[in-house]
Amino acid sequence: MTAFFSYLEKHPLIAILRGIKPTEVVRVAEILIEKDFKIIEIPLNSPDPIRSIELLTHHFENDAIIGAGTVLDKASIRSIAEAGAKLVVMPNGNGAVVEAAKDRGLIAIPGIATPTEAFAMIEAGADALKLFPAEGIPPVVLKAMRAVLPSTVPILPVGGITPEKMNAYQKAGAIGFGLGSALYKPGMAHRDVRNNADAFNQALTLSL
Repeated sequence: MTAFFSYLEKHPLIAILRGIKPTEVVRVAEILIEKDFKIIEIPLNSPDPIRSIELLTHHFENDAIIGAGTVLDKASIRSIAEAGAKLVVMPNGNGAVVEAAKDRGLIAIPGIATPTEAFAMIEAGADALKLFPAEGIPPVVLKAMRAVLPSTVPILPVGGITPEKMNAYQKAGAIGFGLGSALYKPGMAHRDVRNNADAFNQALTLSL
C-alpha cells in the first residue's frame, strides 16, 4: 500500500486500459511506463482481463502497480489477487467488495458521487475514492466535498478527464486522476498513446 501512495505522489495519473487485449497490453504498458505512469488498471469488462493482469504483473512487477477496474462483486477478488493485481477499482460504492479486497491485502478504490457515499466507503475501509463520473461532478462540487471529508483520503476524478480539465480539479482538491479514452482506446496506434501520455504529463506539470 505504501508503494501505491508513493507512486501516486510521484505521478498521480492512473492509466485505465479499457478494452485492451492481452496481445497488445505489454507494449502499451511499456509506452506508458516509459512516460512515467506507475499505476495501470485493467477493467474487468475488457477481453480476457485476468490474462492481461497476469502479463503485466509478470513483466512490470517492479515498475508499476497493476490493478483491476470495474470490479462489481466479491467473487472477482480471488482471481484478481491470484493474477497478481494489487489494486481494486470500482465504479460504485460497494462496501462488501471493499471489505473483500482489504481481506486480501489489496488497495480498494470505490466509486462515489456524493458525500454520503464517500463517508460510507471510508467507513468500509477504502484507501482512496474515485469521483465518478466526473463529467457530472464539476470541480465546485469536489471542493465542497473536500471541505468535509478527511484530508488523508485521496480523491481521484475519473470519467471524461482531459488534460485541459485537470487544473481546476486539482485546485478543488483532487490528488490524482484516472484516465480512460482520452489516453487509450482499443486499437489506438502506439504513437497516439505516446502523444496522449505526453499531453497529460505536460498538463500535470503546468498544474503543479
